[in-house]
Amino acid sequence: MSIEIRNVTFFYNAGSVLEKKALDDISLKIDAGEFVGLIGHTGSGKSTLAQHMNGLLRPSRGQVLIGGEDIHADKSRLKQVRRRVGLVFQYPEHQLFEMTVFKDVAFGPENMGWTKAETEAAVISALELAGIEKELYEQPPFELSGGQKRRVAIAGVLAMRPEILLLDEPAAGLDPRGRDEILDKIKEMHQQLGITVILVSHSMEDISRLVSRIIVMDSGRIAQSGAPGEIFARVEELERIGLAAPQISYIMRELKERGFDVPTDIFTVKEAVKAITAAFIPLART
Repeated sequence: MSIEIRNVTFFYNAGSVLEKKALDDISLKIDAGEFVGLIGHTGSGKSTLAQHMNGLLRPSRGQVLIGGEDIHADKSRLKQVRRRVGLVFQYPEHQLFEMTVFKDVAFGPENMGWTKAETEAAVISALELAGIEKELYEQPPFELSGGQKRRVAIAGVLAMRPEILLLDEPAAGLDPRGRDEILDKIKEMHQQLGITVILVSHSMEDISRLVSRIIVMDSGRIAQSGAPGEIFARVEELERIGLAAPQISYIMRELKERGFDVPTDIFTVKEAVKAITAAFIPLART
């Protein structure tokens, strides 16, 4: 399922003394099955843009199209749009409220009028995809670890069987282990389901190892768009808008400047280990 944004401008508190332009004539297209990273400093408009993609916010000007259809052309269809485009907010565990994990994930399908059998099948499938063990199904979600709560919240969206998954800072506030756990699970779900995934994040390290395309936001506009290698090769441009490349890229550049034969278009630790090993082993043998 594709998403197309056409000349979208959005004002908060439009027409009042507190009016603020959050999005400024944005146009972009995300194809079906893409894994896209949406990055930018605080206030750049990335979360506002994400909320336009499933109809939570309506453009002041412009159109949002899902699968080629304007989602605001018929208000009665917005509920269907939000089922097809699942949005996981920052700190989604704050939305957990049922007495058991299973009931919490079942809330969406039940309210869509699905049968008991359909709901159970969707819940079990979603919990399995999110990596939640069976022994936790009847546990209160509030007693789980931070990473487990996030995965339960994501399962609640997956149970609706969305064709597009929007994740707004899904690893925010987690410890390193929980962070890796949730992000690896998101990557795995994308590979298994083949759905379109948009990851909103300020972490260059997370984005660099997960997505195939990056959209950079600045002051409500799209500053850059391209593959991770293209985006992070323009470090100076990123730094001008308050961002930076992944830390490992600075290390590789420093090694290159010191005369070591290493590539500088590397942005993950895994790739760096291979490149540094390849460069240093010949030196050790001489």
